[in-house]
Amino acid sequence: MRFGERADQARKRSRPGILTDRAIRRALGAGELRVDPFDPALVRPAALSLRLGHEAFSLVTTGPVDVADRSTHPELVPKEPDGRGRLTVEPGEVVLAPTLEKIGLSGNLAGLVDGTSDYARLGISVVLCGQVSPGFGHETGAVLTLEIVNHLRHPVLLYPGVRICNLMLFASTGSELSYGTMPHNYSSDHAVVASRLADHVRYH
Repeated sequence: MRFGERADQARKRSRPGILTDRAIRRALGAGELRVDPFDPALVRPAALSLRLGHEAFSLVTTGPVDVADRSTHPELVPKEPDGRGRLTVEPGEVVLAPTLEKIGLSGNLAGLVDGTSDYARLGISVVLCGQVSPGFGHETGAVLTLEIVNHLRHPVLLYPGVRICNLMLFASTGSELSYGTMPHNYSSDHAVVASRLADHVRYH
């Protein structure tokens, strides 16, 4: 059976709704979902866990931020790991870091990303714009950029390569417009990039 035929059969079996573990594995086998590198142990009952990548950047400002003026945007300052390979997040610091995995969704899938209870119970937020649109990273795969915030009064040490968030996947009836065709998108990013908001903000 050819790749396209397997994908067509997977679409016919899919119904709108959240993908459980068996459906996630079927989507991987049919090419509807791309995960690189893939570890079967990260498949959960109704989500796919993602791990923290090996680079991170602190958002550093020098004054007020005008979202339409890129020259005022925070600087992405690289953060080096400590001697044991740990990522230090200072109190109140905002860190951008990629997922270890590169993700690709077909036009028949959408996703939601959220931090885990384990981190939230330690005062650590792992957030981003949680929607992963149909077609995200479908051609080559793309990392998801996470925003990590330490709400404690002392530094937090994180471990790259360890599970840090969950990707919930939803079957859909198909999207006419792929996310990767939209202007100023992040669908081909293989590393953390700065905000592209200034590219499409207009003064009124």
